[in-house]
Amino acid sequence: MEKSNFIKFLGTAGARFVVAKQLRASGGVYMELMGKRIILDPGPGTLVRCAASRPKIDITKIDWIILTHVHIDHSNDVNVLIDAITEGGLKKRGILFAPHEALEGKNAVVFKYVQPFLKDIVILEPDRRYEIDGLRFYTSIRHEHPVDTCGVMFDVENERISFMVDTKFFPGLIGSYKDSTVLIMNVVRLKPHEKFDIKHLCVDDARELIMAIKPRKAILTHFGMTMIKAGPYKIAQTLSEETGIEVISASDGMKVEF
Repeated sequence: MEKSNFIKFLGTAGARFVVAKQLRASGGVYMELMGKRIILDPGPGTLVRCAASRPKIDITKIDWIILTHVHIDHSNDVNVLIDAITEGGLKKRGILFAPHEALEGKNAVVFKYVQPFLKDIVILEPDRRYEIDGLRFYTSIRHEHPVDTCGVMFDVENERISFMVDTKFFPGLIGSYKDSTVLIMNVVRLKPHEKFDIKHLCVDDARELIMAIKPRKAILTHFGMTMIKAGPYKIAQTLSEETGIEVISASDGMKVEF
């Protein structure tokens, strides 16, 4: 396989109403990095989005699945992907990276019967380095989210491609993601919720993080209803002007090459 390096957004939906109504697709992210084919956070519709992709994404060729946390919009299609990757368990292949609670206990989302199908399962823990077959990635510190959650950062050529997944803003994020050159951020809300402590980033949080981390490029994704109504494209334009850093909003099917 030629070592092309790109990511493709299979979906950019972030909150329950956007996912339920499929105002944006919720398939997670597909990547080809350093010869590895990877699905990050396969939410509802990942299988369908791969089949509808142009060119089609051959699920049976996926090397890794990464679950950053167990919430349904990030993990719904994990079992059907494992089944497809391994041809129903006939071929022992593929690696799953996931938090321990995705595999055991009351929040487990990976079925027991498909776990032995995989070549390997690696527990995803905060603030760790992982390297398999020449592709290196890191996890962030633990995010402030209702379940065990951490972001992931890939070193590819001269880039550090970081996925700051679901979290409430806290200052520790800045140090954890400080070396990011491409920062992909889950920005669910336009503004903080007036009544509830919603553990997701809003636009003000994104602005502060971008200005402090100073990536070469920031990409906004995982939009809730308030973001959809406000127009992620307009918000990204405004953030670019305010921060002096290129900020773009992801769209379903968007491909970014490195």
